[in-house]
Amino acid sequence: MHTAQAILFKLGSVTIFVVMSALIKYGTQHVPPGQAVFFRSFFAIPIILGWLAARGDLATGWRTRDPLGHFWRGIMGTMAMGLFFAGLALLPLPEVTAIGYATPIFITVFAAMFLNERVRAFRLFAVGLGLIGVMIVMWPRLGSFSGADTGDAILALGAVVTLGGAICAAMAQVYIRKLTKSENTAAIVFWFSVTSSLLGLCTIPFGWTIPPMNAVLALVTAGLIGGVGQIFLTTSYRLADAAVVAPFDYASMLFALVIGYFIFDEVPTVPMLIGAGLVIFAGILIIWRERQLGKQRTSRKAAIPGNV
Repeated sequence: MHTAQAILFKLGSVTIFVVMSALIKYGTQHVPPGQAVFFRSFFAIPIILGWLAARGDLATGWRTRDPLGHFWRGIMGTMAMGLFFAGLALLPLPEVTAIGYATPIFITVFAAMFLNERVRAFRLFAVGLGLIGVMIVMWPRLGSFSGADTGDAILALGAVVTLGGAICAAMAQVYIRKLTKSENTAAIVFWFSVTSSLLGLCTIPFGWTIPPMNAVLALVTAGLIGGVGQIFLTTSYRLADAAVVAPFDYASMLFALVIGYFIFDEVPTVPMLIGAGLVIFAGILIIWRERQLGKQRTSRKAAIPGNV
């Protein structure tokens, strides 16, 4: 393994995705979420194709044996993207980031429901802890639904759609787990960008706009660097085990806090910081437990005659 390189690629991808979110947040002040999805997805395709060409996989990297699997993964992934982008338009960047951390929690739940993965008491405890953290982040916003202030109601809606994005993202990851059994990573990345671009175009009847040039540049840049971030992310998991690099996802909270404060004048609330801390802790517990179980499976396999 190339652990140091993997961590650098992971941190690079985390940084890029937070910057991309900031660009999308700016862009969604001028365009609806579906239009932002198109920009983010379509302009990532040239970067991904260039990556495939550099690897010598351009002729074969996009081939698939499970087009229907890519379609369903694309549906869920695009819904997640659209809901997250809607959340970015309505909520501070650090809050969207914190609620997004619920994705690994829901992955554990859905893996048990749809992939028949066994979830023991330890991971159930971590899931429960994570969900408590999410509710702490969201509770001040959800309480606004009962108020008369329109601005508070909009913030509450932002919290709900962002949580919906985390749920859809978790479902997309379940489909990815199925796809990795028959598909290569390049095909999964490429066909998601194609599918989400087409689905983004389907939202034209729901009110696309002609944004100012600054917004166009922000959205195009988000797509381009999003493609680079995806490549960095894929490379990090190719160079080291997921348990090694996955915890560095949570560095995004630091970057989100800095960008939110200095660019958007967003000051984090105490409940958001406490809830985010609980969700991060729960996520790290799940990652640690997965690593321990992986070591146990490797040890049992090594103990079988003929595997040493």
